[in-house]
Amino acid sequence: LLISATLIELLLLLLFFLDRPPAPVNVSVMHLRADSATVSWEVPEGDIIIGFSISQQRMDGKMQRFIREVNTTSRSCVLWDLEEETNYIIQVQSIGLYGESQASKRVPFRTLKKTDRFPSNSSNQDDPTVQGLDKARHLQTGEMIIIVVVLLMWAAVIALFCRQYDIIKDNDSSNSKEKVKPSSERTTPEHHSGGLLRSKVGHL
Repeated sequence: LLISATLIELLLLLLFFLDRPPAPVNVSVMHLRADSATVSWEVPEGDIIIGFSISQQRMDGKMQRFIREVNTTSRSCVLWDLEEETNYIIQVQSIGLYGESQASKRVPFRTLKKTDRFPSNSSNQDDPTVQGLDKARHLQTGEMIIIVVVLLMWAAVIALFCRQYDIIKDNDSSNSKEKVKPSSERTTPEHHSGGLLRSKVGHL
């Protein structure tokens, strides 16, 4: 009985490790700033991954933070509220259907000063935060264009209506003047003059 129980435990332990997803690879830190950084990684194909877990720790051991997200297929995460000119270490784990993977290799990085300039725009184009801002700007620009077009159409319709109204009003006023004649233009009666009979006086 003891042997069978031990075998069962070994089998369960073996199944547990076999079902665990592999650890993330190619973990890197990019878009370093004074108070934020972006962590990216890759996951071997063929495994079902439903989330990730990140361990963030300062090298001096004063602070440690855990970030865990499920129901996502994202392969990157933005780290916020970092301190400037501070050394950190991160490790990433994949979350599968039956547990978490082993932690990835420890990746160190150091934040920048607030006075340091950020990398060029070309390197920031892949940043999710920058992409979100760009999309918001594009949406605002498109909405403004639509609003301006609608206002111009309404202005054109109102101007056309006013013009047609003035034309109709002028026509009505001219027609009313033709129907009503002034009192000074009354017709005078015709007088027929009778013929005058002139008699010739004959001189005898």
